[in-house]
Amino acid sequence: MKPPTSVWRRVAAVLVSAATVLTVSGVAARTVDAAPQPGARVTATVDGLKLDGQDWWPTGFNAYQLATDWGVNWGCGAMVDLDDYFGSLPAKSLTRFNLFQALAINKFTGELDFGPMDAVFAAAEDHNQMILPVLSPQDGACENETFKERSWYVDGWKDFDANAAKSLISFQDWMHIAVARWKDSPSLAAWELVGEPEPSLCTDTACNWWTRTCPSDTAQILRSFYDAAGAEVRALDPKTLITAGLLGGGQCGTGGDDYQYVSESPYVDVVQYHDYGADGVALPGDQWNGLARRITQATAAGKPLLVAEIGELAGSCEPLATRATHIGDKIAGQKTAGTAGALLWAFVPDPRPTECTMDIGYDDPLYGVVAAEAEWG
Repeated sequence: MKPPTSVWRRVAAVLVSAATVLTVSGVAARTVDAAPQPGARVTATVDGLKLDGQDWWPTGFNAYQLATDWGVNWGCGAMVDLDDYFGSLPAKSLTRFNLFQALAINKFTGELDFGPMDAVFAAAEDHNQMILPVLSPQDGACENETFKERSWYVDGWKDFDANAAKSLISFQDWMHIAVARWKDSPSLAAWELVGEPEPSLCTDTACNWWTRTCPSDTAQILRSFYDAAGAEVRALDPKTLITAGLLGGGQCGTGGDDYQYVSESPYVDVVQYHDYGADGVALPGDQWNGLARRITQATAAGKPLLVAEIGELAGSCEPLATRATHIGDKIAGQKTAGTAGALLWAFVPDPRPTECTMDIGYDDPLYGVVAAEAEWG
């Protein structure tokens, strides 16, 4: 289903600029080069990442709530003082954050309002920091609260969902708008289309993970999504890297050998692994879906692997200093094994020290770990 005519008028100016490269239906108007073209600050090879032509092993945080502005949008977590946040980071850090369509909608007017997102890019640029925007979440959190099933990856990403309360346009059109608007930011490190993609099938209303099913062609469906959506991003922005936000632990569509098959999409430049539940262990997981296997598969696919989420509980359940030691040991081991960077889950401006959480505040000793493990130049 396509959005109402009134919504099309609101986004027409942006989509017209995108249509010079792509039709609105996503059909390429010219041949699209699969490999990113020269011109971006961040580049990738199988050996890792480079920033401004120099080797870069980035560290930093997931700070999902950066675009939250309660005076404009529905938000996703607490508001952050952007200058304080980016000013607190070591030089040349990388921050992964939510650039969801829902956060671009003014909750009072119902119109698109890019102000909070523009502010994130502006603050990152002012502090010469790098950012990794995620365009949509798998589980729908802070978006439409709907799990993305197999049908979404087949063609649902091209369609407007009139039942989605925090949506004005399709994901395809949001992707076009976001890429066209921010592609020239000097702080843009890469585009991430979906965080932790998993095109399985729900069998109950809650879509519980233990009841979902995984059809045999799911890897092909996910690979086709990256081939098609990635080609559209590359046509709009020929120079910026695209990263697949794979969780990497054997999820539907990327279990076992399927991880490498999806990673080999010509429109995936950087792959990911998300690391939870193995405190202090550098290379968690088993021989089929563990991090060691993922590093081997990424190398075979010719792509660097970014550990884009590392999380450990602390606070009431563990001293912050103990967590910092565990994660420091983990990152050092992963770097030696051949990963391309590490981002911690998750920075918040309002940590809860009396609770057992993964919160990371300004005074957390993990700031020292991030600074110690970063490499540039």
